[in-house]
Amino acid sequence: MQQPKRYTVTSALPYANGPLHIGHLAGAYLSADAYVRFLRLSGKDVVYICGSDENGAAITIRAMKEGITPQQLVDRYHKMIEDAMQDMGISFDFYHRTSDPLHHETSQDFFQVLYDKGDFEEIETEQYFDEQAQLFLADRYIQGTCPKCGYEEAYGDQCEKCGSTLSPAELINPKSTLSGAAPVLRKTKHWYLPLDKHEEWLKKWITTGKLDSTKLHDPKDWKKHVIGQCKSWLDSGLQPRAITRDLDWGVDVPQHIEGAKGKKLYVWLDAPIGYISSTKAWAKESGKQWEEYWKDPESCLLHFIGKDNIVFHCLIFPAILKAYGGFVLPANVPANQFMNLEGRKVSTSKGWAVWIHEYLKDFPERQDELRYYCYKIMPEQRDSEFTWKGFQEANNNELVNNLGNFINRVLVLSSKYYGGLVPAFDESISINSPQESGMPSWHDSELLDLFDRLHEFRQNIKAFDFRSALTTLMEVSSVGNQILALNEPWKKQKEDPDTVKVVMNLCLQYVGALAISCRPFLPFTSTKIRTMLGQDPFTDQDEFVELMNNLSEGNHLLAPGHKLGKADHLFTRIGDEEIQAQIDKLHATDQTQEVESAEVKQEITYQDFEKLDLRTGVILEARKVPKADKLLELVIDLGEEKRTVVSGIAQSYKAEDIVGQEIVLVANLAPRKIRGVKSQGMILMAENGNGKLGFVSPPVGWGKGDKVR
Repeated sequence: MQQPKRYTVTSALPYANGPLHIGHLAGAYLSADAYVRFLRLSGKDVVYICGSDENGAAITIRAMKEGITPQQLVDRYHKMIEDAMQDMGISFDFYHRTSDPLHHETSQDFFQVLYDKGDFEEIETEQYFDEQAQLFLADRYIQGTCPKCGYEEAYGDQCEKCGSTLSPAELINPKSTLSGAAPVLRKTKHWYLPLDKHEEWLKKWITTGKLDSTKLHDPKDWKKHVIGQCKSWLDSGLQPRAITRDLDWGVDVPQHIEGAKGKKLYVWLDAPIGYISSTKAWAKESGKQWEEYWKDPESCLLHFIGKDNIVFHCLIFPAILKAYGGFVLPANVPANQFMNLEGRKVSTSKGWAVWIHEYLKDFPERQDELRYYCYKIMPEQRDSEFTWKGFQEANNNELVNNLGNFINRVLVLSSKYYGGLVPAFDESISINSPQESGMPSWHDSELLDLFDRLHEFRQNIKAFDFRSALTTLMEVSSVGNQILALNEPWKKQKEDPDTVKVVMNLCLQYVGALAISCRPFLPFTSTKIRTMLGQDPFTDQDEFVELMNNLSEGNHLLAPGHKLGKADHLFTRIGDEEIQAQIDKLHATDQTQEVESAEVKQEITYQDFEKLDLRTGVILEARKVPKADKLLELVIDLGEEKRTVVSGIAQSYKAEDIVGQEIVLVANLAPRKIRGVKSQGMILMAENGNGKLGFVSPPVGWGKGDKVR
């Protein structure tokens, strides 16, 4: 395996049927962004491409529920996702979308080439059909009882409780998630990719890294859970996989082919091809040749994904690329595991998520604080957990007290002692060193220690070990703080100013190194540090190479006499009240309790029901809760008293439309503070099979405060 001439880096295409959340960031985007930024700092030729996945049954169904067209839906979420990515500093070279004609053309070309080669099988099967919705159901829109663990909400493709891969036919008591009705089987004909015919070479490639006699990758460099999941599939025997679906939205099967009418490409097929169409769009715009990045054997292809996409990127997409011919195969697929949230899995359908666009509203200019915490707990080898308290502690104890405090102190003291200039110093003067527990050391020795730490930092990034790289980065800042603490320049300035010059010059070299090395993780912060150092903006070319060369040769990153900029605070503390507001917000938008399943729940006694105090009432006032898209603050008239209630119905009803609405209130529910508002009860709502909410209300003109029993 030779050194790559260029790199093609992809992140999994986010599905354009909802906003971006922290699980997405930690799964496929932050790791890729750090790696790409490091490659650029190292002077490498790299293209980082992505785009919105805008096809498939989920788009159609979501649009149907909202009463809009699929195009309107994907337009909304494409922009929302693209803006969130940009705001968080994800540095794509191009962000495309799979509804673009160029993508349709590219995907159809893949289908046509493989069709002409005879690489498909045409098979008639029975598939589940929802007679109420008049749709064939994608696997993800069928739920039932898992045959392996008994979980009653398993999907047609996977059980999220035990992790088993399933097919809809295996589910016990299947039902449509669209209408709630039991689906029926209907015959339909589709094209299939016979993965079993690719099994032999895929097994050799995955386990040895070889294709024919060429070594394409080293399996030891791949994550164990990636290799393990692939081997599990290969050992079980690969089966033909459908590549078309009966849908009215998506990429058409080329219409001149017999039987193509009404058939669309299955979204799992066209989505990874979106990497290629995105590269084509980038190349056209930038004057590049896209084939160099996808077909030149000296190009390195890397896919950053979550663990739920491993099989598609390690087995299915490589099979498609090889069948087409002429494409390179991925050199690595560094898939992350899942990031959970406050003790539970992130669930977009149940509102249990931290949405990026909402985070940026609540914490403007704090992108790097979120990036830092997500890297710190990144689920690289196993699932991890995001907690708001953990986020607060990482910010206050590590970013504020360590990194921010060190850089601020160095620049403030340099301004105070030397008028904002980098001091010259006597190289023969020793200082107290953290390396030797306070023993004497010299300026160049400390720079070599910094070189060693940054070499370890570089090796960690190359190995896709971003958590360790971040730890090493923060150790550099910790050592800087130790240099200050051991030498106490604020005490020695009057009696020993020459030694203080050595200390301050060394600390400024550390700050210069941090400005460059933190860029992969904290790009906004690195730019601020450069400004405070009076340095030019980043060019992202050979910065890290120059840094390491200077350190190895004992050269300074900041020359004596260099004019520094103005010191400022990089980070500020986050208070308990801000964190509590986020915790309250999360629980307020959690629909696990508020929106009940259509299934009959566990039996209760009459005495259980008798505990509920249900009262009739009228909505007197309604207003949006600030910074909460789903919440309305209601004032309810119960006759003898008025109650304030916070309700998660803002996406179903406008505030001005429900004043005067008669409702039924659970009046003896314990009060709860939600987004700073004390909520004194819960209004009853009904939900139909399409997810639409409706008020449960007494007959028109009924009294206020009457009991419901």
